[in-house]
Amino acid sequence: MKKSLPIFILLSLICCKMAFAQAVQSHTDTIDRKWWKEAVVYQIYPRSFKDSNNDGIGDLKGIISKLDYIKSLGVTVVWLNPIYSSPNDDNGYDISNYRNIMDVFGTMADFDALLKGLHDRHIKLVMDLVVNHSSDEHEWFKQSRSSRTNPYRDYYHWWPAEKGKPTPRYSFFDINSDAWKYDSLTNSYYLHYFSRKQPDLNWENPKVRTEVDDIMKFWLDKGIDGFRMDAFQYVAKDTTFPVFPPGYEKNINKYYGMGPHLHDYIKEMNTNVFSKYDIMTVAEGAGSTLEDAHNLVDADRHELNMAYHFEGVDITNKPGGYTLLDLKQVYTKWDKDFEDKGWLAIFMANHDNPRMVSNFGNDSPGFRDLSSKMLTTFLMTMRGTPYYYNGDELGMTNIGFTDIKDYRDVAALNGYKHVVNTGGDVQHYMQELRVRSRDNSRTPFQWDSSENAGFTMGTPWIKVNPNYTTINAADEDKDPNSCLSYFRKMVSLRKVNLVLVYGKYNLVDADNPNVYAYTRELDGKKMLVLLNFTAKDATVTSGIDLSKAKVLIQNYTTPINQNHLRPYEAIVYQMN
Repeated sequence: MKKSLPIFILLSLICCKMAFAQAVQSHTDTIDRKWWKEAVVYQIYPRSFKDSNNDGIGDLKGIISKLDYIKSLGVTVVWLNPIYSSPNDDNGYDISNYRNIMDVFGTMADFDALLKGLHDRHIKLVMDLVVNHSSDEHEWFKQSRSSRTNPYRDYYHWWPAEKGKPTPRYSFFDINSDAWKYDSLTNSYYLHYFSRKQPDLNWENPKVRTEVDDIMKFWLDKGIDGFRMDAFQYVAKDTTFPVFPPGYEKNINKYYGMGPHLHDYIKEMNTNVFSKYDIMTVAEGAGSTLEDAHNLVDADRHELNMAYHFEGVDITNKPGGYTLLDLKQVYTKWDKDFEDKGWLAIFMANHDNPRMVSNFGNDSPGFRDLSSKMLTTFLMTMRGTPYYYNGDELGMTNIGFTDIKDYRDVAALNGYKHVVNTGGDVQHYMQELRVRSRDNSRTPFQWDSSENAGFTMGTPWIKVNPNYTTINAADEDKDPNSCLSYFRKMVSLRKVNLVLVYGKYNLVDADNPNVYAYTRELDGKKMLVLLNFTAKDATVTSGIDLSKAKVLIQNYTTPINQNHLRPYEAIVYQMN
């Protein structure tokens, strides 16, 4: 017969359990928990995701057809690149109607169905808000350029030609890198930081700001869950257009970012719009200093709630190349500075950068799989909200076009014309494009091994990477050891362990040139992450005691060897 515990012992145990639970709850209550901090964001480039009508261009119905796949990933937020009406000079980042859907993507009814389908699967939707500039085919700009006295004239930045040529400004996409375009209709120049078909909006005009508020309310009232603010650090300009020092374009964020009254504009948006909804607001770019970033996203500032800084991805552009020590320094610096205030996005790829495994890992056949999983481990175990670009869960790679005719990106094409027109080194430019071009990340999603990777039965708007026969979702879905399967496991691990979201980050073995090692700690729980960023064996040299550690996940299928790491090996340990 089973004996019961004496009642006083039982009561004591219950009291102890309750006290422990209250202590843990009390500690957890000190964390400023937000859904957008605990999110895993999946970025979808709609033009290249899935084509439903075989015109060669991805569309909203195509995304809808893959909602169960998206759900299977475990992600909780989808960030959708622009789907608004656009002449498509810059793949939708030149908007001609902010309240309408681009014809090739579908209809507003399709959008409504997509939003419902995501929400039914408990996935939130964040949209790009592109309001540093519009398209030159937007009605505002058509009116603005029609005459100097038109009511919309001050919606944009105009410079009368009788005052002489305006102070030089650099354009990212212009063939001549000139951000001022002469328009004979009113004998004036207009400003465009990006392509000539993307005139910059004049945020000094309160009518422009009211228009933007109304646009945001339109989409938020539909039920979307936030905005990623494209190029937003550039919206405020010093309209006296002072002269910048020679070479300013090499440090463009310092001169273009965080302009006069930017914080006034954002606070105004927060008061009028953001504060009235439970949403996620992300600043693309974070100024040129840590202070700039904090001023954008610290909670007591009442502006935005997440900084999307570029220093982590820009490190691969470092002259002469970067080292792992450089990478560790960047991420450790940002984490330390945001340890107590503010919140960061963590990402290694997006539509403006090469494929993650090609840029930070090793896309050779022997190491692609392992290095992709290693990088996924990094993204899912760092503090901050992880952003994952569609296709990277498969380990998709750069395509590396060799013919300029294969490129579609306005930046690549105009850059090529500039090199040719100025007698530059075309061969060197093409070599750079193979590695750095934005089109590397924009090739169609590789669904299966059928023609065109199952993306379309038509002619794709941009070529499919030929390796789709071996790298595709259908094959990886059936393989428990694939990049896709590993991604799902890492997402699951993060979602059930708040220590990986809010836990303190501590760099371990800081001077190790081959291994990135760090711990995450919260509420007495401690995890250790070991990542070999090289194609050779490496050793953790800090003397970590792993004798009692438990392996939570690893990217090799064979047993580990304690402090010895194989090429691109990734291990996450439970330390207590």
